Amino acid sequence: MRQVSLSRNTLETQITVTLNLDGSGKSRFDTGVPFLEHMLDQVARHGLIDLEIVARGDLHIDAHHTVEDIGITLGQALARAIGDKQGIRRYGHAYVPLDEALSRVVIDLSGRPGLSYGVTYTRASIGQFDVDLFSEFFHGFVNHGMLTLHIDNLKGSNAHHQAETIFKAFGRALRMAVEMDERMAGVMPSTKGTLTA
Repeated sequence: MRQVSLSRNTLETQITVTLNLDGSGKSRFDTGVPFLEHMLDQVARHGLIDLEIVARGDLHIDAHHTVEDIGITLGQALARAIGDKQGIRRYGHAYVPLDEALSRVVIDLSGRPGLSYGVTYTRASIGQFDVDLFSEFFHGFVNHGMLTLHIDNLKGSNAHHQAETIFKAFGRALRMAVEMDERMAGVMPSTKGTLTA
């Protein structure tokens, strides 16, 4: 069973993530950051993972710590849920359009954290959400999920559409990468025999 529930508590945030990699796309969020919840719902639906996140953070200051720490905790949950990585596809990729916007996301569950983030939003905020925080979310995720992630927004004039294509593509690429490959049953998808740093 590739599911896990874990908590991360600091002086700035208290976060619990429950993750099922073999789910059906169900989600529930209580974070105090509505636009991030909207984006995470795209990840669950398009990734066919069940995802529940409850977060309490210092939102009276701003959303930075909450968003970053959700990324960290989700990365930790993913690393634990995929276990030793035997039999997984390891790599995942997706292109997703939404009207004028198009994004590409490529994932390697490599054991080596790295983020290439090629996104220039057309405005600084979407509603009350500071778009700079998406980069913080993904940095936290890759550093604690121990994976390589390339995100490129290839075109788009509407910032909401840009973000939505990124998170939908992220969900679909993640779904592909964590999927079990029956032809690789019991096999480590690496010539080194390990997928740790």
